[in-house]
Amino acid sequence: MGRVEGKVAFVSGAARGQGRSHALRLAQEGADIIAIDIEGQIDSVPYPMATPDDMAETVRQVEALDRRIIATKADVRDYDAVKAAVDEGVAQLGRLDIVSANAGIFSFGESDKLDEEHWQDMLDVNLTGVWHVAKATIPHLKAAGGGAMILTSSDAGLKGMANIPHYVSAKHGVVGLMRTLALELAPHFIRVNTLNPTTVNTDMIKNAATYALFAPDLPTEEQTLENIQPRFTAMNAMPIPWVEPLDISNALLFLASDEARYVTGVALPVDAGWLLK
Repeated sequence: MGRVEGKVAFVSGAARGQGRSHALRLAQEGADIIAIDIEGQIDSVPYPMATPDDMAETVRQVEALDRRIIATKADVRDYDAVKAAVDEGVAQLGRLDIVSANAGIFSFGESDKLDEEHWQDMLDVNLTGVWHVAKATIPHLKAAGGGAMILTSSDAGLKGMANIPHYVSAKHGVVGLMRTLALELAPHFIRVNTLNPTTVNTDMIKNAATYALFAPDLPTEEQTLENIQPRFTAMNAMPIPWVEPLDISNALLFLASDEARYVTGVALPVDAGWLLK
C-alpha cells in the first residue's frame, strides 16, 4: 500500500469504466483525485455514455477510501473547461503528480461510408482531447518537479483494424503524441507512456451496437453477449474474451509509481497477447 501516497492524480473520463477504476486504484494507494467527465451524450456514440449519477458514484467510492476528490463536469474537447478543472483541482489539493488521459469514445463504420460527424467526434475526443489534457496539466507537473503522464491508447493504436478507421487513426495518434511528449518532458523528469489494452469489460463494449459490429451475420435477436463472447475470445492469444478495468489500472499504477521512475516513451500492451495474432 501507499505506492502513490501523498500524490495528486488527474483522471479524465472518471465517471465510470476504466476511468473510475483508475481513480479508485490510485486512491487505494494514497493519491487524491482530480476527476472530470462529460457526464452526457455525444450524438455519434452508439451507446449510452456516463451520467452525473455515475460521477457521483465515483466520488462516493473515492471518499469511502478516505481520499479527497474534486470532480467536475468537463468535456475534453473544450480546452478551457479542462484547464479550469485542472487549475481548480490543483488550487484545492495543492499539487499535481499523475495524469491519466483516459476519456475516450467508440463508434464504427467502413472508411468509405463513415460520415464526417463520426470521424470528427472521434478525433476531437480521442486525440485532441488527450492533447488538451496534456496541455492543461504539463505546467503543474513541471511545477511539482516531475511526474507521470499516462495516455490511454489501444491495441488499435499499434495495429490496424477494419471498420474503425477513425478509432485506429486517433489511437495511433495518441502513441505518436506520447512519444513526442516523452522527449519534450524528459528534461523535466516527467515520464509519458501509453496504455494499449485489448477489449476491456466496460459499457463501451457491452452494448447492442458493439454486438452488431462483431456479429453482422447473426439476426438482431441473436446478437447477444453470450453469442458474441467467443468472438472476443478469438481476438486474444490467451483464451479470455476481455480483460478487466482493474488489469489496466494496475498497469497504470505501475507507470505512475516510482517503480517506473525511468520508464518513459513506452507503449504498454495489456492485451492477453492480442498483438501477437
